Amino acid sequence: MAEQSEKSNQGKRVGVHPIIVIFGVIIGLWLFITMIIPKSKDDKLRPGKPAQSVGSMRLSTISSDLVPSFKTKATIPDMNAITLLVPPDTTDSQVMALINHLRIARADGTLSKIVPPTTAEDELGDFAIADFYIFSDPEYAVPDAAKALSRGAHAPGEFYPTSIPFEEAMEHVRGHYAINLHNRTTPETASLGFGEPTTGVYSKHYQALEF
Repeated sequence: MAEQSEKSNQGKRVGVHPIIVIFGVIIGLWLFITMIIPKSKDDKLRPGKPAQSVGSMRLSTISSDLVPSFKTKATIPDMNAITLLVPPDTTDSQVMALINHLRIARADGTLSKIVPPTTAEDELGDFAIADFYIFSDPEYAVPDAAKALSRGAHAPGEFYPTSIPFEEAMEHVRGHYAINLHNRTTPETASLGFGEPTTGVYSKHYQALEF
């Protein structure tokens, strides 16, 4: 019997199957790469959907009585950009009311009485192209922040040095109102927070606004 048992065990593999070993090594390497190797800076700016993608909000539903006090903090003529500063306790509804206030003033030709023109010599008017960045923190309502935002998420930092990185400035934007009357398809866009649909980069509190 012992001899038969010994013969029956001949040819059988002893120990762990090689396939199991291979899979174990692969899983181990994957865990090492995931947990040990740090993520790159670009991961912060990876394309993605807006944080709130359940639908946009209409500016027309906001009362003009909610427009907060504000003041122009910086103008960047070569980028047609303006930063506006509102009080720290300004609500999102008030930011929406301010954007709607700017839009109505642009439409009736009185916006230049409120803020400096961005395209004074353009055939389409004083605000044919403009970006309004609304902040509630004076530390970010400065030219460096507006420049970083105007250049975009993927502008090479070594060519455009700034004291405020794009991803940092983006998260402090309370509202954004963009005008481009040369684009007949979409002459105006607005949002709470900040977003770049062309690159898919959005701030955590981004919310598209409808007129």
